[in-house]
Amino acid sequence: MKIRAVFYCTLLLFSFSCSEDTSSNDSSQEVFIKGADMSFLPLIEGEGTQYFNATNQSEDALITLKKAGCNTIRIRIWNNSPENLSSFTEVKALAQRVKNAGMKVWLCVHYSDTWADPGAQTIPAAWANLSFSDLKVAFANYTSTVVAEIKPDIIQIGNEINNGFMWPKADLATHESEFLELLSIASNTIRTQAPKTKIMLHYAGIGADASWFYNKMTIINYDYIGLSYYPIWHGKNLEEVKSTIITLGQTHNKKVIIAETSYPFTLGFNDWTNNILGTTDQIIPLFSATPLGQKAYLLALKEKIKETQQGFGFCYWGTEWVAFRGNQSTNGSPWENQSLWDFNNRALPAMAAFAE
Repeated sequence: MKIRAVFYCTLLLFSFSCSEDTSSNDSSQEVFIKGADMSFLPLIEGEGTQYFNATNQSEDALITLKKAGCNTIRIRIWNNSPENLSSFTEVKALAQRVKNAGMKVWLCVHYSDTWADPGAQTIPAAWANLSFSDLKVAFANYTSTVVAEIKPDIIQIGNEINNGFMWPKADLATHESEFLELLSIASNTIRTQAPKTKIMLHYAGIGADASWFYNKMTIINYDYIGLSYYPIWHGKNLEEVKSTIITLGQTHNKKVIIAETSYPFTLGFNDWTNNILGTTDQIIPLFSATPLGQKAYLLALKEKIKETQQGFGFCYWGTEWVAFRGNQSTNGSPWENQSLWDFNNRALPAMAAFAE
């Protein structure tokens, strides 16, 4: 569904009129989010990989998560991926599977044709040469389409947008006003079209830098603060995670969710793709790189979130990213020792963290 010119102009007129005080932040009918990012699932299943539950029975990975207590599945979407990964068609089908399984859909819109994170926010190729005025129209139309067709329960406007997105058009360092204007356009598009859909802004990291970022977001109408927390990159102190949740939640009157986290069940590997994590200095000493250590980490993180009034959930990342192309593959998974299925694709004890 495309936004007509008159409708778009109306959205633009009000793009800076909504503040935090007018956000749809009533979570009285919601439940604590216990999420898992499963964006690779269509690719991995498509190449023949099977997943097994804890009793070693072949089972749909989504059903295994649902039975464990997972209530939300996060899915990334890319505008026009060269390899057709995380495409609109693929994501829409996966989202329907998630709904059929009785879980919520959390849509992570990268606004890129490929990975978007603090170090790379590449504007979609089809939008690269647009004027900013035309970019706003294309951006609003695309946002409208994914909301109308996929109907997510939660939507992220961008992924790990520490430094803005769609560089260089909306780089936070050099085009802050353009970045904020685009966020407002997306927010108002979503509010108008799907008022029950919760909106998240997502920052990678904790502490003072996260506070700096969200202080800039006060003109945006959104519901959830999303934070990535990985011990390898964001420190090894769970108390700092807790204090960040409290500070951000109180300052901005928002619910705070750990939108991405993970932990290894081994420092070993199961294919020849270089792993992100593999040494003891990259993990928290209290939690060993073992199946029980992975479980203990996730339970401890969940407990820190629940100790706050502002914490509202967590989402595991790389949940399904096993070594799906065989143990000799050099283009398989750099994350297989952090997934929630072991090297035999059997569900790990850490899934207990999804239980009540």
